[in-house]
Amino acid sequence: MKKFISLALVAAMTASLAACGGSSTATTTAAASEAETESAAAESTAAAAETSMTMVEGSAANEDPLGPSTASIHFKAGITNAMTGAYAAGLVAFRNHLEEMSDGDMTVDIYPSSALGNESDMLDAVSTGTQDMLVTSTGPIPAFANATANWAVLDLPYLFPTAETAYEVLDGEVGQFLLGEFDGTGVKALAFFENGYRCTTNSKKEIVHPDDLKGMKIRTMENKVHMATYTVLGATPTAMAMGEVFSALQQGTIDGQENPFSIIYYGNKLHEVQPYMTENNIFYSPAVLCISQDVFDGLTEEQQGWVIESAKLAKDEQRAVEQRMAVQARKDMEAYGIIISDIDQDEWIEATKPVYDDGSLGIDADLLAKIQAVTNK
Repeated sequence: MKKFISLALVAAMTASLAACGGSSTATTTAAASEAETESAAAESTAAAAETSMTMVEGSAANEDPLGPSTASIHFKAGITNAMTGAYAAGLVAFRNHLEEMSDGDMTVDIYPSSALGNESDMLDAVSTGTQDMLVTSTGPIPAFANATANWAVLDLPYLFPTAETAYEVLDGEVGQFLLGEFDGTGVKALAFFENGYRCTTNSKKEIVHPDDLKGMKIRTMENKVHMATYTVLGATPTAMAMGEVFSALQQGTIDGQENPFSIIYYGNKLHEVQPYMTENNIFYSPAVLCISQDVFDGLTEEQQGWVIESAKLAKDEQRAVEQRMAVQARKDMEAYGIIISDIDQDEWIEATKPVYDDGSLGIDADLLAKIQAVTNK
């Protein structure tokens, strides 16, 4: 962004000086040189931000997406984000544990950046056994099968006040019940990874109050609860696959989008086309590590145990990486020049309360009560 401004200044200054007469060559050259220096500094800043992606402990940025060829079992795993993101870090942690437990006989080949399709496509592929594994957000899960419709409860706005309360719920009775709802769908849900708290970015203006969103076209996941929330806030929610978001923002098809810091910065570089960000943390977004039930059933009992244990260990490591990425991403985005706005969260909580009363969303009242018994303690 700073580079573009500097180059624009060069053009403007050159045109202005040329209009004043022909004796301005030295001045024009000096101005151009100064602007080029500023442009180089901007490029250096952007390069530093890029480099910092590989410096977060646990990042998979420098990892080979493919496991060693010597392994006899290769799980084909898809994610919608880049290898620099937290999903890939979780899969690499899972792979490392699996290779260690199996003495190198089992590994994971990671296909990042929607190479195998969007999350809905991959869920379907895993359910039929044409793809082995994926990490998915909760976005497509309620619509995936009748059995998983009650997952919509996890998408309610401001449900989890802290990540720690989310862990308590997801690693407890409610979370294990929800993982079990995949039984019979062709997918085995292994563990809850972390996506993070979702924030709003846009290309138009600072957003501080809910009313500031009115009339803005905001990309969301294809998720009824998320879309209902942005509708209540006065925006026009537009469901779109993650792989299409960068170009849609760049072309102005949409004004903004919502995602966690790590997805915005590390996973998809959306900061390059979104100068404004609001840390409103509307949704805490889990992610889920899944394997094809057919693939899992084809393993020996010992191998199944390794998969389950590796997922359990990777879960905690992935969450820690995501937390580090969220902190570092904010720092890097501010250094890049992104304007990040803080908010009065109570104001936003009040504005989104009508979502909880929307009967069309099919929220499981019993599950919600169990979650709130933990979060309201």
